[in-house]
Amino acid sequence: MAAVTTSKKRKRDLDDTQRVSFALLDQPATQLGPVLANFPSVKPTKSTSFKCYKTQTQKPKTDNEEVPYLVGVHNKRTGITTLRAAPLHILTHEVKALKGLEPAAVSTLQRLEARAALGETFGTKKAKLAIRAQERNKVDVSAMESVADHLQEKEAKANADSTRLVPQYNIDALNPSDVYPLHNMIPKPEWKALSISAYMQAGDSAERVALLPYKRSNWINDHLGLAFASPSPNKTTIKTLVYISAMFAFHKSTFKNIDKTAIQQKLSMVPSVVVDGLLSRFTETARGSMEAQKTTENVTMLLTHLFALCLHVDDFATDTSVLAADLSMEPANSCVDRINMLFRSLGCNVNKLTQSDLKRLGLPDSAGEIKRAILKTPLQFPKARMRRRA
Repeated sequence: MAAVTTSKKRKRDLDDTQRVSFALLDQPATQLGPVLANFPSVKPTKSTSFKCYKTQTQKPKTDNEEVPYLVGVHNKRTGITTLRAAPLHILTHEVKALKGLEPAAVSTLQRLEARAALGETFGTKKAKLAIRAQERNKVDVSAMESVADHLQEKEAKANADSTRLVPQYNIDALNPSDVYPLHNMIPKPEWKALSISAYMQAGDSAERVALLPYKRSNWINDHLGLAFASPSPNKTTIKTLVYISAMFAFHKSTFKNIDKTAIQQKLSMVPSVVVDGLLSRFTETARGSMEAQKTTENVTMLLTHLFALCLHVDDFATDTSVLAADLSMEPANSCVDRINMLFRSLGCNVNKLTQSDLKRLGLPDSAGEIKRAILKTPLQFPKARMRRRA
């Protein structure tokens, strides 16, 4: 045993019994003695027996090899604590019956099913909707000639549905009015904050247009006039038109940069809860920054929400050329093409109205010469593009 070393105390008048002494056992760590064991998962019972052994090929530890743990044993009679090196053993467990088995190969279909299970448990609401849409569209892949192409197409469709820049939709809707419910575009607190009493009391169309947040939209002004031409104006339609006007004003005031104070001033006739809602849903603030910005995705989401509301007002058949002139974001033809593309992303077909559509909408035959964005059920989105295998 190594020599005993006594710790030095600052106070010289301490009694010898108060001193603490340590001794380091000079026995090699490879010799039988205390050991430390780590059980990461299953804790053994107290009755479990252990036996230390070493293989014949095990190399002995050298004097310079360090053992990071020490176990101390204190002798009350002598007042000496003896420290002894104790190696650490990290234990694992395995099932002997499964020891020789190789893992089974995983097919593409199994991967998709596993991904769907994870998505249902931990995924976002949008991801879960995509998974359920994918499940509803499952087919008997064994009856198809090219299983890989089919699975690739399904996965491309699910990815497209989950990242679609449109309002929240109901893929199972039986009526167009249920595809994009009104309050998916206008949250209920904002809807309640809008007041149309001043519009109902106005004397003529000019007074009503003067109350709008955005006054230079022919589409809004014409529809507001049509609404009040009825003996009993539809209040839901009027309130929707006022909200669309607020979205127009917001879009124009944030076209170049976003100044919240300036936006509040330009939309002074709009309740603050509506302005705050538009800012929170259709702008972003970069991490570490206090300034809001509007990305391309934000612009697309704002326009698809606005167009979905236009469809509600138009009984789901909207003249896109008038909206294109109001927005005037690009040259006329390019703007119409872009707006038609956004309506198609909502699930619309851009065509001329049929005779049955004209009759349903109460429009004259001459209206059949104008192409309109028409939303019908069952809802069908544009097919996702995918690369074919070489």
